Amino acid sequence: MALEFTDANFQTDVLNSDKLTVIDFWAEWCGPCRAIGPVIEELAKDYDGKVNVGKVSVDNHPQISMNYGITSIPAILFVKGGQVVDKLVGAQPKSNFVKKIEQHK
Repeated sequence: MALEFTDANFQTDVLNSDKLTVIDFWAEWCGPCRAIGPVIEELAKDYDGKVNVGKVSVDNHPQISMNYGITSIPAILFVKGGQVVDKLVGAQPKSNFVKKIEQHK
């Protein structure tokens, strides 16, 4: 199951993590976000224990979105060592996510 990143746990679970973290910036009202939701859940299952996979609701946690300059969603950031190492914007096939994860994990 994909993690839920919030203002309260972002520092600990994302920035201080020694694992690659995949963050899906999404919103309930966003059609493409809902379309890739199942892919994010699959990735969370496929990489359980190896890569952190989670979501940030742009409506509930706008500060995180602003900190990363998120202007369109879905936006998926790949963070390692507290730094953004890659990014995908828009609905994408699972293979694109896998390629980025394998490249950076």
